[in-house]
Amino acid sequence: MGHGMKAAIALTVALCGTPAFAGWEPAKPVEIVVAAGAGGASDQMARMMQAAIQKNNLMKQPIVVSLKGGASGAEALMYMKSSEGDPNKVLIAYSLIYMLPLSAKIPFNWRELTPVSVVALDQFVLWDNSAGPKTVKEFVAAAKAASAPFKMGGTGSKREDHVLTVFLEQKTGAKFSYLPYKSGGEAATQLVGNHTESNVNNPSENLEVWRAGQVRPLCVFDKERISYTTKVTDTQSWADIPTCKEEGVDVQYLMLRAMFLPGKVTAEQQAFYVELFHKVTQTAEYKDYMEKQALKPIFLTGKDMVQFLEEDDAVNKSLMTEAGFVAK
Repeated sequence: MGHGMKAAIALTVALCGTPAFAGWEPAKPVEIVVAAGAGGASDQMARMMQAAIQKNNLMKQPIVVSLKGGASGAEALMYMKSSEGDPNKVLIAYSLIYMLPLSAKIPFNWRELTPVSVVALDQFVLWDNSAGPKTVKEFVAAAKAASAPFKMGGTGSKREDHVLTVFLEQKTGAKFSYLPYKSGGEAATQLVGNHTESNVNNPSENLEVWRAGQVRPLCVFDKERISYTTKVTDTQSWADIPTCKEEGVDVQYLMLRAMFLPGKVTAEQQAFYVELFHKVTQTAEYKDYMEKQALKPIFLTGKDMVQFLEEDDAVNKSLMTEAGFVAK
């Protein structure tokens, strides 16, 4: 999948010359819909965007964050699908838009929505409790030697965290008991409390407990290290975390963070949000958030975004099929 992501990142466009749209703008509060529970990476990103829009006066109407994580996120997807023509709802989407329809057979296809922009790429990290093994090699050895399978916490079932757990098993020969939680925040809490041995949370979801010395990052599931070099703890930056491939476990996965409107909105309404979220990516709040949460910056819209989504959809379908998670 490295090739697909490389191609997608090469499509990145800087819309510095984006014109101001003097036409349509929202006449009532806008809802950012989150397909997950409180405290997870999507919730955190939505609240950063809410703050950036309000603080920088990017929109006249207020913006509210609406958590619709019911049924593993299906609530949000069906809510957006049923909101055709409503330009006051914006979904902050991630790989769920590909995975959930495959695993749960819900009647949803991301092509039914209106794409606005891809605003970031999110990485995954293998974490254990700070009292646990200090390296991937030690972690795998401990998992193999354990009398019962190590408990791996994650967000939802048959989704990114679960897929990564299956591939960890395949690559290492260790066995894990996957425990699905409502959000990455809950998965982090369970790891801190030693109710699980590990998780594969996004950087943002374990940031505070890492800073507090309660968990340890073992490796990042990407072909290259995270680029940010500012120290997060007293001794480590994100860039100090080795890739899993460096540690002998060749598993790579990146997740999109993208904005969608419901289907059947007008081109003028779509253009308003393209400009709005481009402005968001230029704010200090966004740039600070990207570094602190160790996200990869990217901005795609229009045909470039659709091409990215088609490639990413194919990658995710392949991974889900290989993991045995596609509903019959």
